[in-house]
Amino acid sequence: MVDVHKHCPVCGKPIPLNEATCSDKCQTILINQANKVKKTRLMLYGVFVIFILVWLFLTFFKK
Repeated sequence: MVDVHKHCPVCGKPIPLNEATCSDKCQTILINQANKVKKTRLMLYGVFVIFILVWLFLTFFKK
């Protein structure tokens, strides 16, 4: 029977339930991926806000 475990989200190796990743290298990769996702999400929100502001400006201040 297989012991209760989960898998590393980066490389897929089996790890104990109380650990997030299998190594420091995978932990670094996971943090970098999360930072990229956060940066991309913030950029997307920024572009969305700019489009809304331009639309509002053109809607209300158009002659």
